Amino acid sequence: MTASGDTAAGLLGESGPFAGLIEGFAPRAAQQAMAEAVEAAIEARGSLLVEAGTGVGKTYAYLVPALRSGRRVVISTGTRHLQDQLFLRDLPQVERGLGRRVHAALLKGRANYLCLHRLRNLFDAGFVRSPSLLGKLVRVDEWARHTETGDLAELAELPENDAVRPMITSTVENCLGSACPLFDNCFVLKARQRAQEADVVVVNHHLFVADLALKEEGFGEILPSADAFIVDEAHQLPDVAGLFLGETVSSRQLRDLARDVEQAHLLEAGDMPALRDGARALEAAVETLHGALEGLPRRESWPRAASREGVARALAGLGAVIEALAGDLETAAPRGKELQGVAQRAAGFGGRLAPFVEGREGFVTWYERLREGFRLSSTPLDISESFRRFVEAYPASWVFTSATLAVGDSFDYFRSRLGLAEDAPTLRLESPFDFAANALLFQPKNLPEPRHPEYTRLLMEAMVPVIEASGGRAFLLFTSYRALNDAAAWYRAQGIGFPLLVQGESGKRELLADFRAAGDAVLMGTQSFWEGVDVRGEALSLVMIDKLPFAAPNDPVLRARLEALEAAGANPFFDYQIPQAAILLKQGVGRLIRDPRDRGVLVVADPRLRTKGYGRTFRRSLPPMPETTDPEAVRRFFGDDQRDR
Repeated sequence: MTASGDTAAGLLGESGPFAGLIEGFAPRAAQQAMAEAVEAAIEARGSLLVEAGTGVGKTYAYLVPALRSGRRVVISTGTRHLQDQLFLRDLPQVERGLGRRVHAALLKGRANYLCLHRLRNLFDAGFVRSPSLLGKLVRVDEWARHTETGDLAELAELPENDAVRPMITSTVENCLGSACPLFDNCFVLKARQRAQEADVVVVNHHLFVADLALKEEGFGEILPSADAFIVDEAHQLPDVAGLFLGETVSSRQLRDLARDVEQAHLLEAGDMPALRDGARALEAAVETLHGALEGLPRRESWPRAASREGVARALAGLGAVIEALAGDLETAAPRGKELQGVAQRAAGFGGRLAPFVEGREGFVTWYERLREGFRLSSTPLDISESFRRFVEAYPASWVFTSATLAVGDSFDYFRSRLGLAEDAPTLRLESPFDFAANALLFQPKNLPEPRHPEYTRLLMEAMVPVIEASGGRAFLLFTSYRALNDAAAWYRAQGIGFPLLVQGESGKRELLADFRAAGDAVLMGTQSFWEGVDVRGEALSLVMIDKLPFAAPNDPVLRARLEALEAAGANPFFDYQIPQAAILLKQGVGRLIRDPRDRGVLVVADPRLRTKGYGRTFRRSLPPMPETTDPEAVRRFFGDDQRDR
């Protein structure tokens, strides 16, 4: 492909500025082709779907045309981690390469920013008495005095799941808005103002689709002025959009409400003990429903759970307590802004519980039991029409990209889930990495089908010589926690000599750091290790996937969607389950080769890849590489690897 230096593709060529700026930079025809297509889409205000395999360099392929276009661009990433990486590392690097600065802003949902008012209330009300919790709040208070952004990502000692976070951040429901006494110092407001003034705004999918569901996050006013939307890790978008188009009532939300009611009582209505009693009654009702769900499946449709008398009675009791508390708060609300806020929240929960009592057409209601609580969700069966209207409401350029959008050569599955136009241009770019020379696909012989009760044990026995040949350096990825735990127990019982790291026994970041440091470890994980994990070099040379990753058939949302597809005359297995599993398989496979110098063995253990007709669909979705069922071939492969070092 030829490209002049005054195009995005040319700038990424061998004579472009990035060749001298980035160590090890090598021009890639696929990256230049993507940059050319993105540039054309932005110029024409058109749409584009791009699958860019591992190593294409898709981030630069869309950042270069986006930044040089001079247009207002919104870029959405799959996670907050990727959002930070894009804003703090990739975007400044592209600015240097282009020799121009752009006015860029990072915008996250309000749960990522410190709420100064809520932090102050915790101290003023004397509500927190735990020494460890008080110690954290003091450290937050010290940080708050010098932070410019209020972004809690700056506080490394306060992880995302820390219990203190919901106490010091706001939600749409509990934010006082312009009535807040610290409104002028609000970090959320300042972040929004920076985004409104910026030419490039970097967000994440959760914030991006919040406006789709009319759940105001302060981002909606930015959307109409954008000339282009670039959605990275776009394969995640349908599931994220489904969450925001539904409703969720969780034990955590209700406990937070109870805590905030008690705090508002102390601050503004100390002579109304009914508020304190109502808050405590709410906590008790939450515990009653939590207890009623004990013994049920971890995830199940709500109607099935509600058929148990104790569950239905517990939900009715929760609804009655919320109704009574909302009445008391309505009476108290004129006394202060805090009481007004919790009164509105309590009133809102009545409506959010309604689908679980009355049902809701076009939605599936289900529950999930958590370690210390529960989550009730109402999820739409189909978001395609809603998302299509969302896209049509903003006549800008729309670019959707990911390493995994297509099934084989077809984008139909992704396109149908989001209701995208059938004539939207598509581009599928294979990874530039030489899988044929640097990778080997191994399938163990004589394994039974995955439903066999001894499948995991037999698989692990077959993996021992492969792990020994690779010298550890392995990710073993499982489709269920049960298989993960069974495999870990078996591995430890055998006394295999390579260090074992198991998801759940430490945080993800710590596990990856330990894996890299060990150099010969075996890491076992489930879906959170299938994507967004980048281990380059010799530390990772073997990736095993235990089964074709079909979603659990007892998942209530999946079951309802499959029934709806069947009722509409579709084939749920071929039209939904296989494409969904093929995309997830590609994500897992993508962990193996992350650099042109990487070499490794991929194990897709599931015999259905060979024995079932639909196995060909999965195989066509994998990079081209030689295949073997002979462990000796794996030993020879790693023997060559040793000689190459």
